[in-house]
Amino acid sequence: MGSSPAKGAQLEKGRIKNVKREFSAGGIVFNNKGQVLVTQHSQNKHWSFPKGLIDPGQTSEEAAIREVKEEGGVKAEIIGKVGYSKYVYTLKGPARNASQSDAGGEKIFKVVTYFLMKYVSGDIADHDFEVEESGWYKPGDALKQLTFSQDKELFKKALEIRKGK
Repeated sequence: MGSSPAKGAQLEKGRIKNVKREFSAGGIVFNNKGQVLVTQHSQNKHWSFPKGLIDPGQTSEEAAIREVKEEGGVKAEIIGKVGYSKYVYTLKGPARNASQSDAGGEKIFKVVTYFLMKYVSGDIADHDFEVEESGWYKPGDALKQLTFSQDKELFKKALEIRKGK
């Protein structure tokens, strides 16, 4: 994954054309042992941090707190903003118009805002159906477990922010 446009997407003055945009938020949650919460997505099996779509009328902070509770099973509080992950993915299913890929899926440009968060309460076993597995990982183990390079870079940034707090 990366921030480069998907194959078949057209660029118009630096913007991706004919692509739906989604905005999500999530949390990089640390417990009091210095471990971080990492989750495995049920559908596509990647390892990442809890995240999800920002609901209408919700702030990115509110969405991050909600998603950490839903996907991570825990209540957490925000310490600060870490940064953004930007990527394009293809939503599986039939294409809705001729501008979509030949593979039959809709192209989605997604921006995820991640927050550094501190565990408050709850049990990671209480996650929802979107997560197959979750765990508290030491930083070095988390870096090995994370699937995507953007998540690894955001995690490194979160560690630096955490050191400064």
